[in-house]
Amino acid sequence: MNYIVGAFKPPCNIFIRFADGRTRKQAIIKKENGQTASVPLFQSQENIVGEVSIEPVPGKKVEHNGVKIELLGQIELYFDRGNFYDFTSLVRELDVPGEIYEKKTYPFEFSTVEMPYESYNGVNVRLRYILKVTVSRNYVSNIVEYQDFWVRNYTPLPSINNSIKMEVGIEDCLHIEFEYSKSKYHLKDVIIGKIYFLLVRIKIKNMELEIRRRESTGSGPNTYVETETLAKFELMDGAPVRGESIPIRLFLSPYELTPTYRNINNKFSVKYYLNLVLVDEEDRRYFKQQEITVYRLLESSVSNEQSGLSV
Repeated sequence: MNYIVGAFKPPCNIFIRFADGRTRKQAIIKKENGQTASVPLFQSQENIVGEVSIEPVPGKKVEHNGVKIELLGQIELYFDRGNFYDFTSLVRELDVPGEIYEKKTYPFEFSTVEMPYESYNGVNVRLRYILKVTVSRNYVSNIVEYQDFWVRNYTPLPSINNSIKMEVGIEDCLHIEFEYSKSKYHLKDVIIGKIYFLLVRIKIKNMELEIRRRESTGSGPNTYVETETLAKFELMDGAPVRGESIPIRLFLSPYELTPTYRNINNKFSVKYYLNLVLVDEEDRRYFKQQEITVYRLLESSVSNEQSGLSV
C-alpha cells in the first residue's frame, strides 16, 4: 500500500519565499476551517520580490517542460465554488525545459503591481491574491505550489464629507430627527450624532443603533444577499419626552469592519448601514436605515486626525 501512495507523491518540494518575508508586516486571516493564519501584507503598486526553491526528493530527478510563477488576483463566489475569476494575472518564466537533480533556486520579481481591490473573506465570496508556481510535466500531472498574501489599500481623507440629516415619523404619533456629523467613516473612526424628539405620543421602551453589513454577490436571478448585524449600541432605556435630545457616540474600532466595496469586478458589493431601532412597550419595532461609506485610512493619518479632535 505504501508503495502505491509513494508512486503518486511529487518528486520534489517547492518553497516560495518573499525577499522581506521576515520583516514585512503580517495580516492575521481566518481560514475556511476556522483557524487563523498570518500572511504577508502588501498594498497596490508595491514590488513583490522573492525566490522559489525546488528540492528534488533524495534519489529522484525532476524532468520538466519549464517552470513558471504567476501572480493572480482572483474572486471566488461560493455558489460557484472552485471557479476563480482572475482580474489580475502576471507570469514570469523561471526555467526552460530540462531536468533538476539537486536543489535549485530561482529569483522572481513583479514590479509596481497593480492590485486594485483589497483582499476579502466574506460570507459568500472571497477575493484573494496568490503566487502560483507550476512545474510543467509530460504524461503526468503538473506539480503546483501556492502562496497566499494579503492586500490592503489606503484612502486619503475625503475632501467632502457631508453630514446626514433624516426624519422618522408616524403620523400624529411620533416625529424624530436624527443627525450624524458625517457620511464617510474610516475603520477607527467615531460616529457622532444627535437624536431630537419633536413629537412623542407612543410609549417608547428603548432605542438602539445597529451597524449592519450587507454583502451582495452575483447578478440577476443568481443574486445572493447576506445581512449581518455587527454591533448593537443602546442609546436610551426608558420613555423620551418631547423636546428631548439624545447624543450618539459610537467607536468603530472594536468591530471587524472592512472598507465599503462597490461592484467589485461586477461580482460583489459590501455596504454598511446605520440602523436606528425604536421599540415601544408592545414590542413593536420602528427603524430607519442609512447607508454610510467606510474606508481605510493610513495609520499615521488616523493618529493625526485623533490628535486634532477636541475632547
